[in-house]
Amino acid sequence: MTFKLLDVVVLTRDLPEEGLRAGDLGAVVQVYPPDGLEVEFVEAIGRTQALIELTTADVRPIRSGDLMAVRPLEEAG
Repeated sequence: MTFKLLDVVVLTRDLPEEGLRAGDLGAVVQVYPPDGLEVEFVEAIGRTQALIELTTADVRPIRSGDLMAVRPLEEAG
């Protein structure tokens, strides 16, 4: 899958060290060919929770039928 800047993506695996869970939404802020991405995940109030480098295997595009939700942030363990 090819992603571009500012694409909204869905995390496909838990990243407990970042306080993130599969299903969390992020925005692509940098693309590193061939399959690297920098993705920003933000709290509902707009504060950055994590800015991390991932691969295209770690995320997927949003799809019709995806439901958005809010969950409390868990402290990194």
